[in-house]
Amino acid sequence: MTLHMLYFARLRERFGVGEESLLFDGATVADLLGVLRARGGTWADELAPGRSFRVAMNQDLVTLDTPLADAAEVAIFPPVTGG
Repeated sequence: MTLHMLYFARLRERFGVGEESLLFDGATVADLLGVLRARGGTWADELAPGRSFRVAMNQDLVTLDTPLADAAEVAIFPPVTGG
């Protein structure tokens, strides 16, 4: 499947890319994060377990066990606080 990836705020700056198309053979958000971490370096550091970030698919927040759909828009971003 092909995913349209979006990276925001600190992650966009650290990865040096705001968006990309990604060919992906996995099934879930956890699988996707594993593929991105396997890039090593900053990717592994920023997406490591315990780091603070959120994942949304088609503009809805999702969990690690959420199945991914072909042509989905997947955004990864730091949590946002409001007041």
